[in-house]
Amino acid sequence: MTPERLYLDHAATTPILPNAADAVARAMSLWANPSSPHAEGRAARAALEAARRGIATAYGWPGETLLTSGASEALAIALGRATPLRRLVTAVEHDAVIRAAPDAQTIPVDSLGRVDPAALAVLLDGDGDGNAALVAVQWANSETGVRQPVAAIAEQVHAAGGLLLVDAAQMPAGADPHVAEHADFVALSAHKRGGPPGVGALLVRDFATLAPTGGQERGYRGGTENVPGAIGYAAALAEPEPVAALAPLRARLEDAVLRSGGEIVARGAERHPAIGSYRMPGLAAATQLIRFDMAGIAVSAGSACSSGSMKPSHVLAAMGWTVDAAREVIRVSFGRGTRAADVDRFIAEWRRIVRSVGGIDLAGAA
Repeated sequence: MTPERLYLDHAATTPILPNAADAVARAMSLWANPSSPHAEGRAARAALEAARRGIATAYGWPGETLLTSGASEALAIALGRATPLRRLVTAVEHDAVIRAAPDAQTIPVDSLGRVDPAALAVLLDGDGDGNAALVAVQWANSETGVRQPVAAIAEQVHAAGGLLLVDAAQMPAGADPHVAEHADFVALSAHKRGGPPGVGALLVRDFATLAPTGGQERGYRGGTENVPGAIGYAAALAEPEPVAALAPLRARLEDAVLRSGGEIVARGAERHPAIGSYRMPGLAAATQLIRFDMAGIAVSAGSACSSGSMKPSHVLAAMGWTVDAAREVIRVSFGRGTRAADVDRFIAEWRRIVRSVGGIDLAGAA
């Protein structure tokens, strides 16, 4: 009998919550354009604004909320239209940031993937011409789970007259009050948090720091608003995520990985409790993914946007990993429904694969 599939790729996307799916289905009755002045349009507008308030409240955000098609668009809006003249992005940012700011200067990171404060200070100073910078950092890296110290980075950026953009696609609502307190822009994604795909948000502290383009969303984004998507996103955020409860599961997995001859990426860094990357020496990640998939287990290599190409991870390269070692790293990420039995199943399969490629003797491993 074929075993039930086990999904451990929640950092890529996580299943839509039942309450969010129900909210989207109900919202389909609000088919009118929310920009229309008639009664139907006003009803859709009222529902949209209620969802907007719900999203902002869930993140404790005191500023403005622009609804987008997802985090990638939110990042592109901020990187393309924020008022500072210069762009600084960390060496471990998501591909969406790199695409949106191809001419940005790169902020180095240490071997654990954390921003180098001294290097950031030099870059913020620039040529001493006084031109401020927009600095983009992730709350948590989507490949390694490594957390950046948002408050400390914000202090540096603001002292230099710059603005801070935080990619918080991997951040559960309410997980870090420092983001709402210190960030100038925050990019969010619904489908990472149990909401529907195709919707996200850009939180903006002050519209004066963002150039408008006309159209909808207070004139900062064109296109008819996705009312059902926004309502589903707000509904998903109303259901708290038990992220802290996942930390013991990751510790269980990582103990087994180490005892099975594996390596934990950025082991000494503060990391997202639901995201981890692991190296199985001697076996390419592409082969590992196939083996796990054949065993009914879904994991990934790198972020979802780049894993399909299996290109070497720029994140691991920035942390000092060699190309050969980086090609042996896979990512495991947990979700709301992940249980200890799921972790044990993954561990058992990891050990079977290690044995099959002549790894260490695991006969005595618990």
